[in-house]
Amino acid sequence: MTTTTSDPDISTTPGTETGTTPGTGTSTGATPGAVKLVQRFYECYATGDLQALKDEVLAPDVVWRIPGHHPLSGPKHGADEIVAFFGQLAKANMQAEVLYMAGDDTNVVDVHRGWGATETASMDMTWVLYYRIENGRIAEVTNFAADQAQADNFFWATYQLAPIPARLTT
Repeated sequence: MTTTTSDPDISTTPGTETGTTPGTGTSTGATPGAVKLVQRFYECYATGDLQALKDEVLAPDVVWRIPGHHPLSGPKHGADEIVAFFGQLAKANMQAEVLYMAGDDTNVVDVHRGWGATETASMDMTWVLYYRIENGRIAEVTNFAADQAQADNFFWATYQLAPIPARLTT
């Protein structure tokens, strides 16, 4: 897993230097804690430090919604399930480049380029994520794909379901 930014210091990515006063759009001059937490998420993702994601960033009861109609889509419940999801993304060589991030003390929106490639498929597109922060941890995330059909095709080509008999006997 790799995360890059247009700038070597993620905190200087446009939109992350300062927060805004909710409802006003007025700059506060400081990076809100919620934005710093999402920046920490990207640091952990980039280094593959899934344990730190679980211990420092994600709420134990976090919900992460993945759009689409593919084997990895649907809501993920709890830090363990989300860490397992990111482990699967690593198998597809998924990377992210933050293009924009902004937020206040409880909400963050990031726009990033997400791409990956395997022997059978590749994907390169823009994603938007909405984060809700509670008690200093990511409590809820909703992903929005710029091209859901591209994402579905990539994930179906990359993650095959087991044959029916194997899926029915667990």
